[in-house]
Amino acid sequence: MFTALTHGAYWAAIYLLMTVIPLGIIAHSEHAVNTIFILGFLGTWRYSWAAINFSRAAFFYWIVYPKRKAKAFRKFARLGVPSHAYFLVTTYMVDAESTIACYRGLFLAAARARDGATIVASVVDGSDERLIRSLYHTCPEDMSRVELVIDRIKSSGKRDALARTLRIIARHAPTRHDIVVFVDGDTIVPIDIVEHSAPIFTNPKVGALTTDEAVMIEKKNLFRDWFILRFNQRQVMMCSMGIGNRVLTLTGRMSVFRADLATNPEFIEQINNDYLDHWRLGRVKFLTGDDKSTWYWLLKNGYEMTYLPDVQSLSMETQPRPTFFESSNVLMTRWFGNMMRTNSRALGISPAKIGFFTWWSILDQRISMWTTLVGPIAVSYAALADSPTIIPIYIGWVMFTRYVFCVIISVFRGSWFPITHPFILYFGQIAGSFVKTIVLFRLNQQKWTRQGAGGSVQPSREARIQAIESNFHHAIALAALTLAVIVMAQI
Repeated sequence: MFTALTHGAYWAAIYLLMTVIPLGIIAHSEHAVNTIFILGFLGTWRYSWAAINFSRAAFFYWIVYPKRKAKAFRKFARLGVPSHAYFLVTTYMVDAESTIACYRGLFLAAARARDGATIVASVVDGSDERLIRSLYHTCPEDMSRVELVIDRIKSSGKRDALARTLRIIARHAPTRHDIVVFVDGDTIVPIDIVEHSAPIFTNPKVGALTTDEAVMIEKKNLFRDWFILRFNQRQVMMCSMGIGNRVLTLTGRMSVFRADLATNPEFIEQINNDYLDHWRLGRVKFLTGDDKSTWYWLLKNGYEMTYLPDVQSLSMETQPRPTFFESSNVLMTRWFGNMMRTNSRALGISPAKIGFFTWWSILDQRISMWTTLVGPIAVSYAALADSPTIIPIYIGWVMFTRYVFCVIISVFRGSWFPITHPFILYFGQIAGSFVKTIVLFRLNQQKWTRQGAGGSVQPSREARIQAIESNFHHAIALAALTLAVIVMAQI
């Protein structure tokens, strides 16, 4: 009843906002009319792009994927070749409760691997090592075909940990039929991950896959709603990209790789020492974003990366900062920084090699962060110039369109959404776009949410000069965008 009332009140607010201002008043405002034209033009483009992705996602989810899956399973059964599963886990600064949940699920999944499993865990703290060994020895499952290897390392970063553990796995000489499951220490893998993943790699073009994600956050608040919405959006976009078998990211929380590729020395080197040569910032060594490095290596080498929408991992998340706005900002800064550092070089790959739709989707990541800001800028200018009456109409339009988006997104989950989702969706689009513009000019700034990687107590003189340059270039870009919108609003 409460949900029905809140959604009813939401639509009542839309009605009031769209009818409170007579259309005649808007028609007499040249700036308002021009602004509506700008919004309509961009809206037609952006909503058409959204409709294409929604349509592709539905086609993949209900038609393409079931056929591909059935074909892969039949081929896997016919070949009958053994497929050993390697689990690569990195655990650092994760609370004991999450570690217990992660490894219990991991041991259960490993025990159910048809052809045995090897777990290589990278840990820093001795307490984590003792806890993991205890969980292994007390596991109620038959662990006779599961080998546990714990690599105790110094705190030198996740990339170094991944490279070390991959070299350990490489010493086992895995074949192209084996798989490596990359798992974060705060993620619970599905118990049937090996059963669902191994058959997919009977297609020799497939180099990796990623799965659906769910989130577990104890406190019910905006941060939790935001994360749920992000994973719901992710399901749609991943399904859309799944048609071409080239997703736009291999999620670091849990993804599965063909073992002979994951242990390739060049692949390991890409993870351990990835960098970008920037015309102004010089050589930027990547600290975060290992999932983007693995994705880029497979993309440039011509391998496909597919998606399993019916297999779901569970991420145990905690709010990193006291408020929702602080928390979302710090996470978006890390996520979008990783994306932008890899985006430009991915665009350098020929569309003929990776598919035009994949290439255009990568390009759209750079375009959309600017076009998304046009709406608020145009409306603000029109309101300040001579027609503040456009504001309620714009708010009503935003509420209407984002509600429709949330309805479509919810279809892929089979469950209704809280009334906070349309507002959070708009916040994520606007705030996310602005954060993307920030990190675009500051690609050298990196920081883990938990770890201190990238932090600097006393920046050098060169770093301070770069920061000033970054602020200047960012300000010029935003000013140019604002000027362009004002000019269009006056035509």
